[in-house]
Amino acid sequence: MSPGILGKKIGMTQLFRPDGQVVPVTLLKAGPCMVVQRRTPATDGYDAVQLGLVEFVKPSRINKPSTGHLKKAGAEGTRFLRELLLEPGTDLKQGDKVLVGEFKPADKVDVIGISKGRGFAGVVKRHHFRGGDGSHGSMFHRAPGSIGASSYPSRVVPGMRMGGHMGNDRVTVRNLEIIEVDTEDNVLVVKGAVPGPNGGYVVVRRAKR
Repeated sequence: MSPGILGKKIGMTQLFRPDGQVVPVTLLKAGPCMVVQRRTPATDGYDAVQLGLVEFVKPSRINKPSTGHLKKAGAEGTRFLRELLLEPGTDLKQGDKVLVGEFKPADKVDVIGISKGRGFAGVVKRHHFRGGDGSHGSMFHRAPGSIGASSYPSRVVPGMRMGGHMGNDRVTVRNLEIIEVDTEDNVLVVKGAVPGPNGGYVVVRRAKR
């Protein structure tokens, strides 16, 4: 049994349960994937599998070292690769295929993606600071305020929340419920939102918590 699968985000829509309840869902183009490499404790020190998403990619978009690496597993045309840790007793080997049919409705999964980049943002938007008063002569509106003491420690402590690059981070959404599995079109329907833009790559792994 595979620990997860790779895919792309298609977009959001909604479904209706038999009782009439509306469920917001995200459609994911999950797989087909291929096992490009198997990591073993004897050679690598840990047990994991490297999956590659099988899709159409121009040969010129893949460099020569990666082309040779993929050719060993017969996975030419694979650009998106990710490693997933394995549970003891998993019998996946190089060249095996991982399909969306390994997942079932009502299963719980964690979805990992890269969030949308928002560029430079201030502390009010980036960290949800309240800001100052908007009237009565206030001259403090969207500024961060004090970022440290003068005498001690006389420096800005690492991790201080300030303005900066917002988004474009690795985000994991845990315990999303699988609503439907379409094995013909390799589509996974999960409840709720998934990080990243439409067309962005995602990793779907079995829930850990």
